Amino acid sequence: MKKLAITLFTGLMVSGAMGADIAAGKASSMMCAACHGANGIAIVPMYPNLAGQNAAYLESALKAYKSQERKGGSAAMMWGMAASLNDESIANLAAYYSSLSPTGK
Repeated sequence: MKKLAITLFTGLMVSGAMGADIAAGKASSMMCAACHGANGIAIVPMYPNLAGQNAAYLESALKAYKSQERKGGSAAMMWGMAASLNDESIANLAAYYSSLSPTGK
């Protein structure tokens, strides 16, 4: 019984993480493309590539920018970009960028 409960709990955690909408993330990514590139590969070296990044990392980073806990570099600009995002939008963007190839192909 204990194994069943653990299996069900783990399944719920995974399905929740996978519930993000990649298509919605792509539609929302237009505001990100100016700095991070249309395919998640930044054209300007000072901006990080987002393609292929871990979704949990991206989600955490965006939430930290939104709450202004993340500092340094271009943080002030990212605070403004993330301010209008809700948790669902953040999860969708993270899922979209993590689904892209880190080579841009």
